[in-house]
Order: sequence, then structure tokens, then C-alpha cells
Amino acid sequence: MNKDTRLSDVLHVLLHMAEVERPLTSDVLAKSMRTNPAVFRRTMAGLRKAGHVRSGKGHGGGWQLTRPLKEITLLAVYEALDRPTLFAIGSRTDHPHCVIEKNVNAALSDTMAKAESLLIERFGQVTLDQLAPEQSETPTQHCRADQ
Repeated sequence: MNKDTRLSDVLHVLLHMAEVERPLTSDVLAKSMRTNPAVFRRTMAGLRKAGHVRSGKGHGGGWQLTRPLKEITLLAVYEALDRPTLFAIGSRTDHPHCVIEKNVNAALSDTMAKAESLLIERFGQVTLDQLAPEQSETPTQHCRADQ
């Protein structure tokens, strides 16, 4: 099963965007996410709509943050991505009248809902500046989005 890495990808890109003062093109940022510019722009659309980034067209255009990292939470980014599925665990429904299946599904559903609630709460407590490297920890060159 493929993992949805959009949240991780976008967080990575946003932190690199904070390192530079000039706009970064969709081409450059898409390469850092190992995707194409059209997919990158679609992924970033929710962040632009939420006011976390802006994009400009033409010469000198590109993507920039519109607010400091300390004002953007993991929850804000997660919501701007339309709340991707957090857990890939499903329930069996082959035997809907089986008491054991019903009990298992109810327990899993309840536990997953509680876990998701805790995770969402924690997302709201973590700001992007907390993820940024210390000044002494510069990102490796192959990782830099502005290269």
C-alpha cells in the first residue's frame, strides 16, 4: 500500500521556503518533492487558499511564505491539505451479522477515533518553527530546495 506523504513533503518544502527570501519556482520545489510542477501546484493550492503561502507568475515569480513559521501549526498544514487519512487500518465487513466481527470493528473504530483526536490535538500544538533546524544544523546540499 502506498503511503500518503503529502504532509511530510509539504512540511519539508515550507521549511526550505523559510530559508530563502526570494520566491522559489514550482519547478524547483517540485524537484525537492520528486514530483512534477503541476502536481506540486495542486498540492499547494490549499495552503495558498488558507493564506500560508502566495505564488506569483512570470519572471521573478514563485512561491513564498506569507507568515512566519511560528504562526503555522502542523494542524493548519494538515487541514490545508484536506485532512489526509491518518490511519490505513480498515475493518472487515464480510460477516455483518457476526457478533465477534461487530465487537472487533466497534473496538477498532473507537480506538482509532480516540487516537486520531489525540494526534489532531498534538498537531495544533506544534508550530513549524519547532521543526526548523538550529542555525548550526544546515541542511545538506542535496536537500536544499533553492539549489
